[in-house]
Amino acid sequence: MVAGFFSEFAYWFLLFIILLNISQRKIAHSDGKRKATILLAVVMLVLQVLLAMRMQLKLPEWVDWCSVALCLLVIIIFHRTFWPFRLRCAKCGKRLDFNHIIGCDENLCEDCFCEMYPEYAEEKRRKAMTAEQRLEETFTKADKVSDIPWDEWEATEKCVLTYVIDGSRVLMIEKKTGLGAGYINAPGGHIEIEETKAEAAIRETKEETGLDVSDLEERGVLRFQFKDGLRMLGYVFFTSSFSGELIEETEETKPFWTDISTLDYSRMWEDDRLWLPMALEGRKFDGRFIFDDKAMLDAEVIEEEGDEDTDSEG
Repeated sequence: MVAGFFSEFAYWFLLFIILLNISQRKIAHSDGKRKATILLAVVMLVLQVLLAMRMQLKLPEWVDWCSVALCLLVIIIFHRTFWPFRLRCAKCGKRLDFNHIIGCDENLCEDCFCEMYPEYAEEKRRKAMTAEQRLEETFTKADKVSDIPWDEWEATEKCVLTYVIDGSRVLMIEKKTGLGAGYINAPGGHIEIEETKAEAAIRETKEETGLDVSDLEERGVLRFQFKDGLRMLGYVFFTSSFSGELIEETEETKPFWTDISTLDYSRMWEDDRLWLPMALEGRKFDGRFIFDDKAMLDAEVIEEEGDEDTDSEG
């Protein structure tokens, strides 16, 4: 009777062990519990062998009970190895879900497990993110220009800068509000919807200085990645053709002429000193920068060759 019962039970038990072990393989830090399920399966197989031998040798049926007792005794003596499973978190006492009962050798709930293994928590967080979110995180966590996949980088904002040259002078503005407040820069601003970058340069220069400019020459492209997620694409224009009267001041800016040779780079964004001298000499460039607020973390400026006219881009 005992042999028949355990023979029938063993097949289902071994099937359960196989499925359980497959599930455990998917759970981090579960080697101990996986080993326990295998050992339980081994004990069941040993019991099956003992029962089969008893029947083959035609020994009394009480030998079956002795075999069962022996296997149970082994499990009890080595219970820490054979039965590491717990129903509640060893740290906070919270009831464990199925995965943390059969897996996680430390018998911790999800929160306590993530606290103990921050690398697991990070991996879990990233798996839950969309491809766009992971890409965005790559941008914001980058400390080096080389860390950014620039082929996949897209600007969240597009803007223009226009340097108006009058002999040895250049027109600058003192920014009073918004991004870069307190710095001096060239007139410029955002490119509006359905507006080309050249049209934006003309409009912004008029609004901030009162001058009408024409014959714009694009000399550079600036790509700014900020730690807060802002991705700004800037186009740098130069011109010596202007008309009108310079306004004194607006709520946002204060325009003024200054000698090129005495430009105060200490009052400008850190990147300006890397590319503006090159641009003032008439050379084209492509710049990529990483900023944390107003602090520049890394930069790359490459001199460009050729005279491509791309003023029609928006």
